[in-house]
Amino acid sequence: MALKLPSRFPMCSGKPHKASPRWSTAHLIPPPNLAGCGCSLLPSSAASSSRGGGGRAVVHAVKEEETQSSVLAEEETSRASSSDSKLVLVIGATGGVGQLIVASLLSRNIKSRLLIRDPSKAVSLFGIQDENTIQVRKGDTRNPSDLDSTIFEGVTHVICCTGTTAFPSKRWDGDNTPERIDWEGIRNLVLALPPTIERLVLVSSVGVTKYNELPWSIMNLFGVLKFKKMGEDFVQNSGLPFTIIRAGRLTDGPYTSYDLNTLLKATAGKRRAVVISQGDKLVGEVSRLVVAEACIQALDIECTKGKIYEINSVEGDGPGSDPAKWRELFKAAEVN
Repeated sequence: MALKLPSRFPMCSGKPHKASPRWSTAHLIPPPNLAGCGCSLLPSSAASSSRGGGGRAVVHAVKEEETQSSVLAEEETSRASSSDSKLVLVIGATGGVGQLIVASLLSRNIKSRLLIRDPSKAVSLFGIQDENTIQVRKGDTRNPSDLDSTIFEGVTHVICCTGTTAFPSKRWDGDNTPERIDWEGIRNLVLALPPTIERLVLVSSVGVTKYNELPWSIMNLFGVLKFKKMGEDFVQNSGLPFTIIRAGRLTDGPYTSYDLNTLLKATAGKRRAVVISQGDKLVGEVSRLVVAEACIQALDIECTKGKIYEINSVEGDGPGSDPAKWRELFKAAEVN
């Protein structure tokens, strides 16, 4: 899970990540109006021009629209055709975000494999499922010996949403510290993944690039932001196709004691509009449901490969599970 930031701590901005040439401020994108997609790009008087610069502009505009339409069509075809062949390994499946990811994959008829320390938790959360729907494997990313190659057989995509508390708590019992989870666990996982993985999606936290600055240095007293950033860097340098989702302060839940029916009915309330940014500049909080949906969408949206995004949610209508709307949100974050 991403870092839970107490609401009393304000957010601040920092320097952009050096690997990206351009960073944008946060963008709140309303659902795109798709009703007019089939209409002409230009008025009929302009479209009728077939000579000179005007004609070339029309041709260029049409070609650009065709290219964009082709990309969308390819993604939609890939999404539709791969649901049967896709096998998503979910790590952190019993956490607040992980539970929602598993429930959403199940509702989409996408097969998942869960790597869980205590497999009995999967039964209590998701019920007894057919192996063609949900597969459960016992394992712990802190222990490299648990990451046997058989765990990854047939896996096409990976979503990792492990995490622990920023400050010492009962959850730290059994050496469940930020260093062990957010750094060593991520490193062990990445080293064990086969090169055939089509996408690794990692849930991280806002503020990881600013852990020496106030107020983030307070949250980093026990190293949670530093270790999350180390995990991010290891993923970036792994050579694997990745997407990193940095979540704001998590809201809604955690759903750690509910059954599958409750998870499937969970909603983000009024906070359905999605804000996506880059450069670790985002301020605010985010619904766990929105984070879960962003992870699933990123699996198939090509433009998210090799990118890092920050995500929040605010009151208003959001993209739901519409791939086209999510693609526009991710693309808009890269503008400027």
